[in-house]
Amino acid sequence: MITVVLFDLDDTLFAHAQAVTDGIVEFSGLPDAGPRWHELEEKHYHRYLAGELDYTGQRRARAREFVDPLVLSDDSADAWFDGYFERYQGAWRLHDDALPCLDALADRRLGMITNGDLTFQTRKITGLGITERFEHIVASGALGFTKPDPRIFLSACALFDVEPADALYVGDRLKTDAVGAAGAGLTGVWLDRSGAATADDLRAAAASGVQVISTLAELPALVGRDQLRL
Repeated sequence: MITVVLFDLDDTLFAHAQAVTDGIVEFSGLPDAGPRWHELEEKHYHRYLAGELDYTGQRRARAREFVDPLVLSDDSADAWFDGYFERYQGAWRLHDDALPCLDALADRRLGMITNGDLTFQTRKITGLGITERFEHIVASGALGFTKPDPRIFLSACALFDVEPADALYVGDRLKTDAVGAAGAGLTGVWLDRSGAATADDLRAAAASGVQVISTLAELPALVGRDQLRL
């Protein structure tokens, strides 16, 4: 029986991608700025997760590459990013299906596993008003290893004092979240909101025993099933 349900944060509960787009468009005044800014976020934030940059460094790198690497000093890059971040934070929202899902799972123990800086991710969770929903928050920045490393999933299970088989993890990235969790012995669930799964994706999910859903509205019924694994 699944007694612990663990969530990813960004683009699973929190509408991060939309907030990023809204924030950069408002700050830059460029209606087509979203795709470029998302590209830079993926590039440099993953350099941070890999240990190539510190947290401040990845912000500066994103600002410099978006504007001009030769123009922005550290101070000006920080100020530029702060201007963007104010607009990004003003656009923070939960996905519409998040609170109904959390309400429906109120009889389970809930937690979160997120790749990122613990202080920043906690700031998001607090700003979204969902802190009290979660018994434990596990962030890669505090542990020194990131999803899909099995240790981050096992660390969460240890905090809850449950076996991996008694826990489920849901996230929006197939390999990082769902396959990673399944590899650590949890039930992995891939939230494919956009319906963009390819045939190869679905084969990879099935091979790992990963469940695929298109909305969090499907999760409570999935958690309640006696046998989740394929």
